[in-house]
Amino acid sequence: MDLSIVLVNYNDGRRLRACLASLAAHPPAAEHEILVIDNASIDGSLEDVRREFPAVRPIANPTNAGFSAANNRGVAESRGRFLLFLNTDTLVPAGALDALLARFAADPALGAVGPALVHAAGDYQVSFGNRVGFFAQIFQKFALNPRHKRALRLRRTGEREAGWLSAACLLCRREAFEKAGGFDERFFIYFEDIDLCARIRAAGWRLLFLPSVEVRHEGGATTTATPERRAESRIEYRRSQLYYYRKHASRASRRLLRASIRASIALLRLRGAFRGETGRALAARYRALLREEKAP
Repeated sequence: MDLSIVLVNYNDGRRLRACLASLAAHPPAAEHEILVIDNASIDGSLEDVRREFPAVRPIANPTNAGFSAANNRGVAESRGRFLLFLNTDTLVPAGALDALLARFAADPALGAVGPALVHAAGDYQVSFGNRVGFFAQIFQKFALNPRHKRALRLRRTGEREAGWLSAACLLCRREAFEKAGGFDERFFIYFEDIDLCARIRAAGWRLLFLPSVEVRHEGGATTTATPERRAESRIEYRRSQLYYYRKHASRASRRLLRASIRASIALLRLRGAFRGETGRALAARYRALLREEKAP
């Protein structure tokens, strides 16, 4: 088997079906398999996959195991020499996967590649970067990201080495993925791809961003659907960010990050986000998050 395509689903049936339909319409030339790892969805999406896409292998987790653990299970159940991690809110155009796979043939040191990610409106997402630290993240967000987006829009950027690539659409050599140790399952969601890429590079492999290949990505499909999910998403983002900093960032960056989170909590309090029973529960989650960060 040349390629295993792994999708993690959590109550995202409509977008999942559209993604699978795009893969069925534009399959790669390479021998491949498609696995959907479902994190205990209750929207009937796994049943829809079984009915509408009989060639796809559905695998049900008994609980919501998170993005990292579900992807690791997909890898364990798969057979491909290459692994494509693909979000359910993506659409894959004709030739995209063949173009990504072809890049590996010329470079045995290449561990992973990623395409340009494009919103439906034609706006590019920044799906690659280099160092991650407190000031590096600020510089990336306010200086590099706008510049990269403009360069992509004007077709003024070519393929480039990267420090990390987005797991919304990430094609890995299995050997590189396994030598890096796979996804760290302490990341429930967010930063798991940046962490994986750091370990792939530390194992001696290269990462490459390929803007000539474009994949449509809605972004935030399952994490911003409701106010409750948006709040939960912010908590999980901060939890993963703190854990990533513990693993990879300097002590100074960790202190600055904690200070910025405290400032964010103070701003939320001023805006009245912690009023009422739901608000008090949210405030308790943030306090627990900072206590968790201090734990050994």
